[in-house]
Amino acid sequence: MASDLVLYGYWRSTAAYRVRIALNLKGLAFENRPVHLVRGGGEQHAPAYAALNPLELVPSLRDGERTLTQSLAIMEYLDETRPEPPLLPSDAAGRARVRELAQIVTCDIHPIGNLRVLQRLVTQFEAPEGEKVAWSRHWIATGFHALETMLARDSTTGRYCHGDTPGLADACLIPQCYNALRWGVPLQDYPTIQRIHAACGELDAFKAAAPEAQQDAPKS
Repeated sequence: MASDLVLYGYWRSTAAYRVRIALNLKGLAFENRPVHLVRGGGEQHAPAYAALNPLELVPSLRDGERTLTQSLAIMEYLDETRPEPPLLPSDAAGRARVRELAQIVTCDIHPIGNLRVLQRLVTQFEAPEGEKVAWSRHWIATGFHALETMLARDSTTGRYCHGDTPGLADACLIPQCYNALRWGVPLQDYPTIQRIHAACGELDAFKAAAPEAQQDAPKS
């Protein structure tokens, strides 16, 4: 039977990656519909997908007749409509902290280095590959320095970003770690982040969400 939840994403999109983690942490079945961000100039620009998501980005999540975009909005929607197990703490201070950590990734690190920004650096400013790499490394390292400081100094950091249960902050952090490794940012410079990354890597919810595990990932 087809799932009511349909996720439109791309195997290497970190925004789609974080939603896959959230869906898996909640044990929710979903249909994965790949949208190739490069082939043919980018399938996200096709009229049918643009009608679904006018910003022409992934992810998009369809829940029955409702379509949602923006990964944080999707994850919080899932938490409100399928509350168990929760992605956010029960207390206001804890929820604020988790959102703070998540938004460092989703608002301050990821948007500066996503595909369309890097493509613009090349097409408009003729940035060579080395400058594109340096750009990505700089902004990831800047954000990770702040995250490491905040995680290391706070007693509410446990095995995961907040306590000993993985949640929304971890779902945002781990895909950004994937990007960091892809661009050559060494995780050993951030020991708390590295430890959380290793802990999450032991969980099936994160393994199944990994880019290489997706149906549209390159086979070679």
